[in-house]
Amino acid sequence: MRSIWNGAISFGLVSIPIKLFNATESHSISFRQIHTEDGGRVRYRKVCELDGEELDASEIGKAYEDADGSLVPITDDDLAALPLPTARTIEIVAFVPADSIDPLQIDTAYYLSASGVPAAKPYTLLREALKRSRKVAVAKFALRGRERLGMLRVVDDVIAMHGLLWPDEIRAPEGVAPDSAVKIRDAELDLADALMDTLGEVDVDSLHDDYREAVESLIASKAGGALPPAEAPESKGGGKVIDLMAALEKSVRAAKEARGEEAAEPAEVTELKPRKTAARKSAPAKKAATKTTSAKSTSAKTATKSTSKSATAAKKSAASPKASAAGAKKSTATTAKKTAKKAAPRKRASA
Repeated sequence: MRSIWNGAISFGLVSIPIKLFNATESHSISFRQIHTEDGGRVRYRKVCELDGEELDASEIGKAYEDADGSLVPITDDDLAALPLPTARTIEIVAFVPADSIDPLQIDTAYYLSASGVPAAKPYTLLREALKRSRKVAVAKFALRGRERLGMLRVVDDVIAMHGLLWPDEIRAPEGVAPDSAVKIRDAELDLADALMDTLGEVDVDSLHDDYREAVESLIASKAGGALPPAEAPESKGGGKVIDLMAALEKSVRAAKEARGEEAAEPAEVTELKPRKTAARKSAPAKKAATKTTSAKSTSAKTATKSTSKSATAAKKSAASPKASAAGAKKSTATTAKKTAKKAAPRKRASA
């Protein structure tokens, strides 16, 4: 790797000579601008407005444009001569817990390397101190014409520095959150927690840029004279209201199946029915309730009639005791005759 800056880390009275390297690189595919009619390359030429001559990089400097449009030339020597301790030094100002740094502030990452053999020991001292304290160092440094904030931390056996945005460079999230008040039930939160637990962790090294691969495939196919791939079907979204609970349950089940775990009973995503439908269904319910009430009243009337008949029969039996006695005598005589008939064949068999 090629260093982009040489300086020193100021650790109290200890000075550590270091070199700065870019820790990241971009793999995004860049495109050139062309003339769509004939495919000619479109180039931007840097031309002086006064004499119209085209300039190369060595002839171009910097200047500040004032409010009235006048230009104030600024050279690299002017910037290097600024009375700032951070002009060529990464000045550590504090050591803080890593979670006290807002991730919104984190910018470009760099690797810091010890510059020369004498810098190896103080470099190692700072690295081990950061490891043992489990803290990060907040520092100030100047790079590319401006002073910046930095966060120093340990990555493997190397001190890495992340450029930090100044606090006033972070916008307040005004008007971003939903306007309407939304209530979340505990059951929905429980399912969301279950989904988070089921998804678990991921090996970041296994993730890759699908978009870049698709663009590379497109370029290769067109370079070989093949037709571009068919357009992806548009997603049919919007307008459909789903049951949030069912969607969460289905997501948990799908995540478990992806991990080879046994899933629970399938939960289908159903559309939420409007309130008008519920109102219409209330009418049949009222009719059913009316029928039930009428049925109860009919059975009550039947029970009253049977009770009255029983009472009438009891009165009649109480009013005619003679008739009851006569009936009893008749039934006794009939029983005696039947018994005699049954006993007759047995006597003949014995004789």
